[in-house]
Amino acid sequence: MNRLKRIEGQVRGIENMLENDAYCTDILIQVSAVNSALNSFNKVLLANHMKTCVAENIRKGNDEIIDELLNTLQKMMR
Repeated sequence: MNRLKRIEGQVRGIENMLENDAYCTDILIQVSAVNSALNSFNKVLLANHMKTCVAENIRKGNDEIIDELLNTLQKMMR
C-alpha cells in the first residue's frame, strides 16, 4: 500500500506539472519515474502471487493455475 500511495503522489505531481505548464522534458522524466515505480510494484506483486497463490494451488493439485499465470504474464508483456 505504501508503494501505491507514493505512486499516487507522483501522478498527482505530474498533474500539477501539467496545470503549471512545466517543461515537457521534466514531465516526461516524471512519467518515466512513475512507470518504473509501477514496474517495481508489479515485480513484487507477481513474486508474492507466485509464492502464495500459485504455490498453494499447485500443492492442492490445481495445475490449471499455471495456465492462468502464463496468460497473465502474456498480458503483462504486451
